[in-house]
Amino acid sequence: MSRIAYQETWDLDGLFPGGSHSPKFREHLAISMDEIAKLSSYVHKFEPLKEAMDGDALQQIVEQFEIVVKKVRQAGAFVSCLEAQNMEDKEASALRGRVTELSATFQNVLTILDGKLSLYSDMEWDSLFKGNELEQLYFVLSERRTAANEKLSEAEETLINKLSVDGYYGWGQMYDTIVGKIQIPFQEEKLSIGQAANKFSSPDRSVRKRVFSEWEKAWDAHGEVLAKTLNHLAGFRLNVYGMRGWNNFLKEPLDMNRMQEKTLQAMWSAISKKKQPFVQFLERKAKLLGLEKLSWYDLDAPLGKVETKMSYQEGADFIIKHFEQFGTEMAIFAKKAFEDRWIEAEDRKGKRPGGFHTYFPESAQSRIFMTYSGTPSNVSTLAHELGHGFHTFAMRDMHTLNRNYAMNVAETASTFAEMIVSDAAVKAASTEEEKLVLLEDKIQRSIALLMNIHARFLFETKYYEERQNGQVSKEQLNTLMLAAQKEAYGDALSEYHPSFWASKLHFFITGVPFYNFPYTFGFLFSLGIYAKALEEGKGYEDKYISLLRDTASMTVEELAYKHLQVDLTKEDFWNSAIQLCINDVEEFLELTNE
Repeated sequence: MSRIAYQETWDLDGLFPGGSHSPKFREHLAISMDEIAKLSSYVHKFEPLKEAMDGDALQQIVEQFEIVVKKVRQAGAFVSCLEAQNMEDKEASALRGRVTELSATFQNVLTILDGKLSLYSDMEWDSLFKGNELEQLYFVLSERRTAANEKLSEAEETLINKLSVDGYYGWGQMYDTIVGKIQIPFQEEKLSIGQAANKFSSPDRSVRKRVFSEWEKAWDAHGEVLAKTLNHLAGFRLNVYGMRGWNNFLKEPLDMNRMQEKTLQAMWSAISKKKQPFVQFLERKAKLLGLEKLSWYDLDAPLGKVETKMSYQEGADFIIKHFEQFGTEMAIFAKKAFEDRWIEAEDRKGKRPGGFHTYFPESAQSRIFMTYSGTPSNVSTLAHELGHGFHTFAMRDMHTLNRNYAMNVAETASTFAEMIVSDAAVKAASTEEEKLVLLEDKIQRSIALLMNIHARFLFETKYYEERQNGQVSKEQLNTLMLAAQKEAYGDALSEYHPSFWASKLHFFITGVPFYNFPYTFGFLFSLGIYAKALEEGKGYEDKYISLLRDTASMTVEELAYKHLQVDLTKEDFWNSAIQLCINDVEEFLELTNE
């Protein structure tokens, strides 16, 4: 057991004292602007192919680029924390506007730089990297050069960046504002979205049903405005794609995730063919709950009358103990996060729903946000976010430009950490009933990633197809969502959640289009790594860390081949990963056989 009593609130003052009124943070924003101006002057002076010292000039730009990246990310991370801990913090919203402008200004400078990088021929480009410090950045700078060749002129891309501050990003912020004001009435109180979501794991079906009814009403009441918001976001994106001559709306998300469409298709194809065991699980769960069929609000219902609860302290100790059994580095990181108050877990009103990890590159510190109420699912979420943190920790001594890993591999480290803890929980169960509860919680994640996320992908794909022909109404969005859920869940439910598109933040995030398939990729990819880890035992941590360190400097296909010797464009790998989830289902079905 730990000697230190872990606190459930994070320390932000160690980063910038004074919260959203911090003078030090305002000073940081001003310095960041100066550093961007310095980068801009270097970039404007840079004349590719006209200088004898191209490599030196580019080296100087790269060094300043690194300084600016750290400053801008530090600012963005701080504001994300402020907004999440208190949705009523109006000053934090104002700061978000300043950080968005800062990012857009930085982006404009990068657009000019990328345009200049695109002027090199392949041979001239390769010669720039021979035997110097730039060599380590070949992949990431080549990626920027390729992307620049596929975009519009520098002036047009700069204009898009400028217009997106009040257009594209403005609509994303509009969503946050609307959701921040939504309250769900329950008994005598009004719940925040995050608090209401936690009620879906209540053992009392009447509570779940009542909250779901109010939940649907709340999202429906804001449906028209949210539909308009979603339409404007997608419309902006599609117009930009059209101007660039991109006819596939999956191009940007695939490029951002450094993966081929063949890989994505192989993954979904394997999942679609293996839905039956998960449908059987949902049918069995319904039977155990005394229902003919599960409703949407029963998906997270606990089995058994006794809820498995762990205090925050117990959850922390459990996570550290089982990380330690995998490897010392992971345990050291988790212990540091708890001891140094990098985690905001308090269950209180006014917090944003969900959980996230964010990194402060200048301070070399992480912060983790969630709402902890002691359920097995909360312990898993905490482990998940610590997995994200460990990913950045494993890369801490690498060049900043080689640490920008994509969403899909980001979800690999988090899911891997989650697997360690959920597996350990099942094995540590003291009774068969407890084992069943924990096994069911573990299977729920397979359901979420292979069915819920699949529904999101199916919905978003159909939505973008429709949006190309004009605005899509709230009613049409509900219809598309309902069809996607029925397909993804093998029609195993009696009632669905048609306004799910409105309640899910991921559809409205501006930074990442199609913020769905990376989760499923990360989940299944991590299962492949986890199988290796089980096979090799404690000594696998070093190999795991070397895989994490490669995540931002190669494609996912190259990463999988180098570290796992598998071809992600074929269904074999995905089938073997899904089979590990099916094994859990089979064990569950056996345990619950009458």
